[in-house]
Amino acid sequence: MPYARAGDIKLYYELQGSGDPLLLIPGLGSDAGLFSTLVPPLAERNQVVALDPRGGGRSDKPAGPYSIGEMARDVAGLMRELGIARAHVLGYSMGGKIALQLAADHPELVDHLILGATAARPSVTRRFSRRWLLVDVISRIPLWRRVDAQPTYAFEAQRSASAQFDGRPLLAKVTARTLIIRARRDHIVPPSATKELLAIPGSSLVDLPGGHITLVVLHGVRLAAAVSAFLESAP
Repeated sequence: MPYARAGDIKLYYELQGSGDPLLLIPGLGSDAGLFSTLVPPLAERNQVVALDPRGGGRSDKPAGPYSIGEMARDVAGLMRELGIARAHVLGYSMGGKIALQLAADHPELVDHLILGATAARPSVTRRFSRRWLLVDVISRIPLWRRVDAQPTYAFEAQRSASAQFDGRPLLAKVTARTLIIRARRDHIVPPSATKELLAIPGSSLVDLPGGHITLVVLHGVRLAAAVSAFLESAP
C-alpha cells in the first residue's frame, strides 16, 4: 500500500491518472474513499492524489491534540515526498480548512484551490438546533462513521482541531485562483459562513445539489464536473 512520510507520521495516499497533480483532502472522520465517485472522472485529465489525513483512514493516528496547521504541514510534507512541486488542491469539509491553511502558508505549492462544503471559522451552533444535533450529537455515535472508523481519540482530536480553527485572517493571504462549492442543503455549514470565503481575492462560488455529505457521495459526478470546468477554464 502506498505510504509517504510527512514529518513525524506516515500518510496513506491513492494515486490515479496522469497530468497536472490534483490533491484531494477529505473531512472529519473520512478517508480517501470519500472521493470514490470523483476520482475516475477527475483522473481523465489529472494525476489525482487522494489522501487519508492525520488520524484518519490508514494514516498514522498519533495521540492528540491535532491542529489544522499541523495537518496542512502534513500535506506539504506528502507533496515533497512525492516530488510534487505544485498542485491543484481540493479540500472537503474539514479538508477545506486544511487546504485553506496550506494555500495561505505555502502559496508556492497551490496552483488552484477548491473549497467544498467548508468554512473558515467554527460554526456556532444553537443548542437543540439541527446543526447542533448533527455536529455535537450524531457525529459522536460510532455507527455514524465507517465500520473501520478511526479510534475515538483520533476522531476527537480531528474534531477539536476543526472546531478551534479560525481561518478568516488567512483569506486575504490566498493567491491561488479559488472555487468555493456549497451544497444547497448543507445543514452543517451555514450559507453565511460559505459567503465569508469570498473574501479570498478573485474567488467564485457555485451551488450544487445535495447536503454536506450527499454532495460528494450522491452527486459526485456533478461535483467532479464543476471541478473540471473550473480547472479547464483557469488561466
